[in-house]
Amino acid sequence: MKFLLEVTMDDAALTEDPAGELGRILRYWGGNLRHYALRPGDGSLVYDSEYREVGSWSVTDQAE
Repeated sequence: MKFLLEVTMDDAALTEDPAGELGRILRYWGGNLRHYALRPGDGSLVYDSEYREVGSWSVTDQAE
């Protein structure tokens, strides 16, 4: 399996404080992963601190 996280860095919050905002996203989603089985097909949209969609994460088969 493979865990993929994709975040677009040109969002307003991410251009203003890229390290701080990306750290917040990683902390939030890292803590939230316990609610998922983490099997291929699992995933969710990712939002910045102002609740704007900036990416997504997903679990895929290694072959994908």
